[in-house]
Amino acid sequence: MKTVISWAYGLGHGGPCLSFPIASITIILQAPNPMEDKPLVVLVNQHPAGGEIPATMAVQVDEKELKAAGVEVLSDGRRGLRVRGWEIESSNRSILNSRELQLWEEKLQTSHLPEMIFGNSSLTLKHVATGVKIHFNAFDALTGWKREALPPVEVPAAAKWKFRSKPFQEVILDYDYTFTTPYCGSEMVETNNEQVAVDYIDGLRWEDCEEKIDVVALASKEPILFYDEVVLYEDELADNGVSLLTVKVRVMPSGWFLLLRFWLRVDGVLMRLRDTRMHCIFSEHAFPVILRESCWRECTFNALAAVNLSPPCSPQLPHPQQKKKNKQEKRVAYKGYQVDAAAYNDPSALSQRLPIIMHKTQKLKLNGSE
Repeated sequence: MKTVISWAYGLGHGGPCLSFPIASITIILQAPNPMEDKPLVVLVNQHPAGGEIPATMAVQVDEKELKAAGVEVLSDGRRGLRVRGWEIESSNRSILNSRELQLWEEKLQTSHLPEMIFGNSSLTLKHVATGVKIHFNAFDALTGWKREALPPVEVPAAAKWKFRSKPFQEVILDYDYTFTTPYCGSEMVETNNEQVAVDYIDGLRWEDCEEKIDVVALASKEPILFYDEVVLYEDELADNGVSLLTVKVRVMPSGWFLLLRFWLRVDGVLMRLRDTRMHCIFSEHAFPVILRESCWRECTFNALAAVNLSPPCSPQLPHPQQKKKNKQEKRVAYKGYQVDAAAYNDPSALSQRLPIIMHKTQKLKLNGSE
C-alpha cells in the first residue's frame, strides 16, 4: 500500500523551482491500481539545490517510510501529519461567499478586498509539548495590509478605467489596491494543554540573529513525508497584473521547511516580491530552534529596462512548438521597449534579478526556554 501525491511540473533552472537549479531527480514508478503491483505510472521527484521548495512536484510516500519516520497521518478527513512532536495540517477551501465577505469588510473596516480570498484555507504547525503554534491565514495577512497602508501604486491613466465597477464611474485609487502585506505568519501559545506554563503566555517573540537557514542541509536528498501549497488570496488588479499570497510547506525526516510568498506585478510599472522562509530541525530539546528569513525585493519596469535586465528565456523548443509559442506570447510596449508579459509571470525566475530592499534572519524565542 502506497500513498501518492503528484502533480505536473517542468524541469530546469529558471523553471518552477524556486530560485535554485535542480540538484537531483528521482524517478519513481507507481501502479495506478492499488490492487496491482505493476509500475505503470512514472512520477518524478525533484530535489532542488539550496533546499528550495519546487513550485510543483511529485511525491511518493511509502507507508513503511512513514512508519520508519514515526509519522502519524491525521484522521477525520484532515490533511497533515504528526511527527517528532509536531502536528502539521493544511487546509485548502473555496473562496469566501458574499456573506463571509461582508463580515470581513466590517472587521477590517474596508470596502476594498482582493477578488479571491481563500479565507478558510490555512497552514498550521503546532509544537505539541509547548503549545507553540505557527499558522498562516488570509485574515491576518490582510490585517497587515491594512496597517501598513502603503500609498497606491500609480498606473497609466489609460488603465484606470479598468478599475471601474460601473460605467462612467470616476476612479480614485486612494488605497493600496495591490494588497501588499508585511505578513510573515502568525504565532501563539495555546493554553488548553495543562503542561504549558503560565509564564509562556505572551512570551513568544522573534529576535534578530546571525544564524542562517542551512541551505546545504536542505539540499540533501531525503524522503518528503508531506507537501502542500495553500493560496491565501489573489487579485488580477483589473487585468493590470497580479497580486498573490501563497504558502508552501514540505516535511522531511530531519525537519520542516516553508515558504510564504507575496508576489506583485503591476504591468509596466512595478514588481514586488516578499518572501518569508522558515526552517525547523527536529530535535529532542524542550523548545525547537525555528529560524525565519525575510527577504523583500522590488523594482520598477523602467529600472529593469535601464540596466538591461530582461526576463530569462524559455528553454529551446523544437521549431513547430516555438512557432506556436511565439504566436501565443503577449508582448506589450512600455516606454518604447518591448516587454514579454508572459516572461514576467514567474516570480521564481525573476527573484534573483530584483534588488533586495530588506533582508533579515530571526529566531523564535519563548520565555522560559533557552
